Amino acid sequence: MVEKTEKLYMELSALENRGVTIWLEGTPSNSLNVSNQLSIHEDTSYMRDYVFEEGRLKEVHFDKVSK
Repeated sequence: MVEKTEKLYMELSALENRGVTIWLEGTPSNSLNVSNQLSIHEDTSYMRDYVFEEGRLKEVHFDKVSK
């Protein structure tokens, strides 16, 4: 699980460095917090939503999926 968390962190960190805002459950967050929260709640499903503005990725949202 550690490797999966590290990969997610590296991916989100690279996006942040490009100016992309990371959101978790409707609240601005960051790559470290999101990757940690998703690894802690590994039994919970999260949907990833990409927000584009003028063809450029601006935000990535992570929201819990209700069953």
